[in-house]
Amino acid sequence: MNIVIVGSGYVGLVTGACLAEKGQHVTCVDISESRIEGLKRGVVPIYEPGLDEIIDRNAKVGRLEFTTSLPDAMKKAQVYCIAVGTPPDEDGSADLSHVLAVAREIGQHMTERSVIINKSTVPVGTADRVRAAVDAELARRGVQIEFDVVSNPEFLKEGVAIKDFMEPDRIVLGVESGHARQVMDELYAPFAQEGARIIHMRVRDAEMTKYAANAMLATRISFMNEIAGLCERLGVDVESVREGISADPRIGTRFIRPGAGYGGSCLPKDVRALARMAHSAGFDPVLLSAVEHRNDQQKSRLYEMVSSELGDDLRGKTVAVWGLAFKPGTDDMREAPSITLVESLLKAGALVRAYDPEATETARRAMPQDPQAEGTLRFMTEQYEAVEGADALVLVTEWPQFRAPDFARLRTQMRYPVVIDGRNQYQPDEVREMGFRYQSVGRP
Repeated sequence: MNIVIVGSGYVGLVTGACLAEKGQHVTCVDISESRIEGLKRGVVPIYEPGLDEIIDRNAKVGRLEFTTSLPDAMKKAQVYCIAVGTPPDEDGSADLSHVLAVAREIGQHMTERSVIINKSTVPVGTADRVRAAVDAELARRGVQIEFDVVSNPEFLKEGVAIKDFMEPDRIVLGVESGHARQVMDELYAPFAQEGARIIHMRVRDAEMTKYAANAMLATRISFMNEIAGLCERLGVDVESVREGISADPRIGTRFIRPGAGYGGSCLPKDVRALARMAHSAGFDPVLLSAVEHRNDQQKSRLYEMVSSELGDDLRGKTVAVWGLAFKPGTDDMREAPSITLVESLLKAGALVRAYDPEATETARRAMPQDPQAEGTLRFMTEQYEAVEGADALVLVTEWPQFRAPDFARLRTQMRYPVVIDGRNQYQPDEVREMGFRYQSVGRP
């Protein structure tokens, strides 16, 4: 099968590389000439473990190609996958301008029956708008060509996206014709052989499924962070509570770890977009609004811990930050809790020395520029270099290399022994016995 994937960002590249790995011929299209030229040279623009090897292997054998020309790519394919960005508008709704632009271009150059797959995260009803955009272009050309619009949402976790795609727990297909179902079943047959469950449903149902899944995950995180805040005030250890409730099979262990709040490219914007959809439908999304509100408050919690130890006036104080990406295994800085922390520290007059094993370059772009030029925000090349002379250390992202630090070394390097553990990675008694003042999330 020849497949065109429009959009060579996170979802597009992972999807294209994994489909090529299973034997499909894939052409990835992107409007960025620099990105496409880099991919042709083997330069992968995002960090995702294992992705560069798969791209290199399949590009060498000709199963994976890259181009900036959608019309050229369409000449040898009848399946088109839209995987462009849907950033939030000012009102929180998803911006569909890129999706619809691709739909119009497909309509301008389509020559035979095709299947158009929406892989981007899009609001309910987007497939109808894609169909209308394609229909309008076909009418303008004075031609009639059959086509199907399918919703095939992705459920990839950054850091383990390759495994998620190659060994999915479910494949959701929103299809409404026999032809589309046959094409999609053939496309995903190799994954079904690995035990993946293919779930067929209507297109609008599939569009909603993606948002509902992310909203549920965000709800679990915000719920546990709310319980953690209550635990702190009642002298309760939230980690014991978490262990106790996770033993209930109805609850389980996933997404109930308290921390610094959720970030990334999916949960924040999808919760807001779903809430906006609710408002547009005349429905009050009480729970979704609370989930977002709790998350916004949680992102400020680490700064509150620092100021409780060092005072509100942080002029002349140095704070080391371990971890900048919104989660380990990625260099994604979108809506990362570290941004809220660092901006608050800088505003209070602190000097910030930050280290992340993968996200430094994206952090440079995401963080305030003036403090970088002035030297009040510095990005270090080694984790212990960041703590030299620091008045406090804040763990924000739980990268594996931060899980068992040399506390004796930290004690000698730091000016003032304060550790703020934003991910509950360390044992409080052990850290305090080493001479540190220690705070974590939801633990006395």
